[in-house]
Amino acid sequence: MPVIEVEALSKSFEVARRDDTRGPIARRLRRQTITVRAVEAMTFAVERGEMTGFIGPNGAGKSTTIKMLTGILVPTGGTGRVAGLEPTRRRTELAAHIGVVFGQRTQLWWDLPLRDSFELLRHIYHVEKAKHRVNLERCVEILEMASFLETPVRQLSLGQRMRGEVTAALLHDPEILFLDEPTIGLDVVAKARIREFLVRVNEELQTTILLTTHDMGDIERICRRVMIVDRGGLVYDGALERIKERFGGDRRLVVDLAEVQPPLVVANAVVERVDGPRQWLRFRREETNAADLIAEVVRLTQVVDISIEEPLIEDIVRRMYESGAGMGNAEPEVAGVRAVETGEGDANSG
Repeated sequence: MPVIEVEALSKSFEVARRDDTRGPIARRLRRQTITVRAVEAMTFAVERGEMTGFIGPNGAGKSTTIKMLTGILVPTGGTGRVAGLEPTRRRTELAAHIGVVFGQRTQLWWDLPLRDSFELLRHIYHVEKAKHRVNLERCVEILEMASFLETPVRQLSLGQRMRGEVTAALLHDPEILFLDEPTIGLDVVAKARIREFLVRVNEELQTTILLTTHDMGDIERICRRVMIVDRGGLVYDGALERIKERFGGDRRLVVDLAEVQPPLVVANAVVERVDGPRQWLRFRREETNAADLIAEVVRLTQVVDISIEEPLIEDIVRRMYESGAGMGNAEPEVAGVRAVETGEGDANSG
């Protein structure tokens, strides 16, 4: 049984706007109300233990969907079940089964030491003391938090606080972890620490993770499956590798030569850049086998080092959007882009 089931889930907001067709007094006294469809007939399922990326541009409906699945928002239409429960009707019961991290919100007590926040959460979730101790020790060790456990939350750096937020969401052993921009604003080291921790939690505890982020590095390092949303609808649901194969055709062979040379002339590849003895050769995935290209380069000249650069996931997603409705014609798991008449964005910062 899937741990997350969504069927035709929808959410609309009534938004008041000024009627600029009237005079200045009428504009102040009377406003026009329009309906914004932030999420439109969203349907998907997530199996236990999956790590799934949930991505899309600002206003696509990502955060609104997460808030409906966690019981914060009531759907306008459709159904959603998380851990076998209907979120808005059984929100209190659901809290024991899920952990939630919103990158721009906090569940920690601002003026208390971090350790005290964890202790309060133990009482709120009714976690056994021994179980809480084991869970906390594991998080403290992996996320390297021992040095600031006694520090008030308000004095923590952003990276330290986010490690605390992730820990707080996991202390009660939730089946499902919802992450909304968990690495926003973090430096490279802090991001790497959190990513490695999430992968380990998933492997050891089979925790299901649904990750919403604008940082494509998070997606590439954590998720095998990706769902892409646009204007409130699901436009892709499938393997990350399938996206790369279909929309990430350009790859780059980076070659360090024994000495500086003019750009190499190789069939089915173009030298994009030369920097001393290093050259970047661009080639199409569907036209050229990387092994054949490497063999050809090695035959032509002496090579010191060689590597392959895959296309950035940001560029791949951009190409998907630029391709428009054509996305629906090649693979069965790629849905056509659905227009939503009034779906101008997520009225709740989706």
